[in-house]
Amino acid sequence: MRWGHHLPRASWGSGFGRALQPPDERIPFLIHWSWPLQGERPLGPLRAFIRHHGNLADSASRFGRHGRLFPSASATEAIQRYRWNLAEWFSRLPREERQFGPTFALDTVHVDPVIRESTPDELLRPPAELALEHQPPQAGLPPLALSQLFNPDASGRRVQTVVLYGTVGTGKSTLVRKMVLDWCYGRLPAFELLIPFSCEDLSSLGPAPVSLCQLVAQRYMPLKKVLPLMAAAGSHLLFVLHGLERLNLDFRLAGTGLCSDPEQPEEPAAIIVNLLRKYMLPEASILVTTRPSAIGRIPSKYVGRYGEICGFSDTNLQKLYFQLRLNQPDCGCGSGVSAAPAQRDNLVQMLSRNLEGHHQIAAACFLPSYCWLVCATLHFLHAPTPAGQTLTSIYTSFLRLNFSGETLDSTDASNLSLMAYAARTMGKLAYEGVSSRKTYFSEEDVCGCLEAGIKTEEEFQLLHIFRRDALRFFLAPCVEPGRAGTFVFTVPAMQEYLAALYIVLGLRKTTLQKVGKEVAELVGRVGEDVSLVLGIMAKLLPLRALPLLFNLIKVVPRVFGRMVGKSREAVAQAMVLEMFREEDYYNDDVLDQMGASILGVEGPRRHPDEPPEDEVFELFPIFMGGLLSAHNRAVLAQLGCPIKNLDALENAQAIKKKLGKLGRQVLPPSELLDHLFFHYEFQNQRFSAEVLSSLRQLNLAGVRMTPVKCTVVASVLGSGRHALDEVNLASCQLDPAGLRTLMPVLLRARKLGLQLNSLGPEACKDLRDLLLHDQCQITTLRLYFNELSSEGRQVLRDLGGAAEGGARVVVSLTEGTAVSEYWSVILSEVQRNLNSWDRARVQRHLELLLRDLEDSRGATLNPWRKAQLLRVEGEVRGLLEQLGGSGS
Repeated sequence: MRWGHHLPRASWGSGFGRALQPPDERIPFLIHWSWPLQGERPLGPLRAFIRHHGNLADSASRFGRHGRLFPSASATEAIQRYRWNLAEWFSRLPREERQFGPTFALDTVHVDPVIRESTPDELLRPPAELALEHQPPQAGLPPLALSQLFNPDASGRRVQTVVLYGTVGTGKSTLVRKMVLDWCYGRLPAFELLIPFSCEDLSSLGPAPVSLCQLVAQRYMPLKKVLPLMAAAGSHLLFVLHGLERLNLDFRLAGTGLCSDPEQPEEPAAIIVNLLRKYMLPEASILVTTRPSAIGRIPSKYVGRYGEICGFSDTNLQKLYFQLRLNQPDCGCGSGVSAAPAQRDNLVQMLSRNLEGHHQIAAACFLPSYCWLVCATLHFLHAPTPAGQTLTSIYTSFLRLNFSGETLDSTDASNLSLMAYAARTMGKLAYEGVSSRKTYFSEEDVCGCLEAGIKTEEEFQLLHIFRRDALRFFLAPCVEPGRAGTFVFTVPAMQEYLAALYIVLGLRKTTLQKVGKEVAELVGRVGEDVSLVLGIMAKLLPLRALPLLFNLIKVVPRVFGRMVGKSREAVAQAMVLEMFREEDYYNDDVLDQMGASILGVEGPRRHPDEPPEDEVFELFPIFMGGLLSAHNRAVLAQLGCPIKNLDALENAQAIKKKLGKLGRQVLPPSELLDHLFFHYEFQNQRFSAEVLSSLRQLNLAGVRMTPVKCTVVASVLGSGRHALDEVNLASCQLDPAGLRTLMPVLLRARKLGLQLNSLGPEACKDLRDLLLHDQCQITTLRLYFNELSSEGRQVLRDLGGAAEGGARVVVSLTEGTAVSEYWSVILSEVQRNLNSWDRARVQRHLELLLRDLEDSRGATLNPWRKAQLLRVEGEVRGLLEQLGGSGS
């Protein structure tokens, strides 16, 4: 797993302008424009606007000086109400976006993607085979700003229709949302009225006749009073048609007749065709967004300007986005706890350095959607984690933000979802990479997976659409030295996610399984009829072979069922073996690996001539478990990738059987955390309780216990009932907040090691509460270098003796008789390496040691021991003076 916002797409739905209700988690958060804008004002329509944009009335008064379209007071009031409702609706964020804190708003973090003007000749040119390389802009065609889209073209001709196109993830939906909000706040004075339509909504209406006026009135009730003025609006009226690939348009006169009357009922597609023909409302301005494969559905003679949304092709735009997004002040999940400013600044600086190094992450963040994923992942790794949020759910939600409701081709009768097609093709490539332990793919590798099994012209057409619209979302050209001409998955973890999805969807089948399934289905279809005929013949004729044939028919489905069961066991076996590979035992845990892949690794880069390190795919089995959780299965069903409950149950049983055999072995700390992280992603407490019932020692020494890791351990083990013989959390950079998170686990420990952590004086209260808890089972508490106060140490010693059953609290390194024998060895080693070790860290440890010695000397009554400790104190002070410390 190596490497080195926009808001993702959302469509819009019904209920526009009604009283706002709290979000219902049962309803998909991707909403659609199809909800009508009713006459009632929404609750609190001005609150958000005053907070972020000032009073909307001010923007309306500024806007009023530019136009004379709506002179009457009633029309002006209707437009104002329409602005309020439209802005309130388009300001809403999906649940995934709201996790970044209450002050997040589109204006505070929006960075406009690069829009490159293109020509019809360029669009007609056949694309490259894989269409992965970003084409540089043509000379003389500078990038377009949003405010320049309707400027006259190079010949000075007026531009009335603009088509913006971009692959999945480039920011089409966010650009439209931003444009609508800009109009609502009076920042697009060239347009006195803006009317957005979702082509997905229009396509759902079917062929039922409806007029343009009815379409507008049904969706935007306040505009009912101004509909008669639409024809007189001219170019000051802007229609926004989002997602044209959802509509089947026929510009032939034989297919779609001419119609200029906005009140004449026609099919929705016919209304759009006549608007684009400039036959209906010929002076109106039109903005269209679409995927590249659907550009040709509008004849070029009806288009004044084409613009390609190129995403963040400039690294400075990526850096600006991350600075705005990661520096949000209330980025605390609504929990009241947010990352410290210094930590946020450090994340931004490390990320910027990684981008400046032209690593693979810069190629991935060319797509604004992946900038969102990077921020969401960093938030998961470094901020308090909301209950139930998992890494798998972040990736699944990321795909839902970009692919929900998307079909590969609206003109194809199969109505195949874009995500299902990606799971079948990109999932196959991802799994073949995992099984052969590679992350770099040649063009032949990619084409082999894309073209596998294609036989018909319709299948080739679907492949062509996928290549143009979505392939760049999943694959990117490799930018590493010596890897020219190869491709990688856009982010490393996406390869492991898609490989896991390919497996849990049951898309990986051997030839024997495919043939066996076909035979079983055939036998199942005719088996009842044949059995009936054979039963009659067996009674009428003395044929001994017939009963044998009769039983054979019954056996075939059973054999296939066993074959499927063996396949699930094989998958579970492969998953568990991948999880417990001895070669990976001394790697960092997967959460630290993810952080390093995003933020980079400090230090010199590996030389291109050095042998490459082995590829690690430790997230693959974890994602498999996560995808089987109920929440992720529900989201996948919305994406057209359903996992049946029975299949999930049988897969879980097979995995539990294999984990029960291999999961009892003693694991290194980082691997043990990965095992617990698998259970956290699976989100099944009963499953985890059964598998982990034999765990008696929790050794996570040396693992950096970040907030998410503390949440993982507490979530998986906190509900258990059996005691833990030992919990070792030494050298884990554990702070008081982590201590509080882990409290349910620490209560079950008999021996608890918290040495060499970041537990300062404020942790004494948490440790006191731990020892006095009525369920505490601690008999030994070690605290081997924590910055506890002298008073706190003494209080903890006293509490240990007073706790029920008694608990030995070791708060000083100098406690005990055996320790002092090694002081000469310890100090001589420090003296010998004084110039090569990290001087600041050595000084900090020596200062803690000096405090330990002073406290122990004051607590002991033995004069010989006092003298011995005093001698060691002198040596430590001498070392501190060499380091520049006070030594006092």
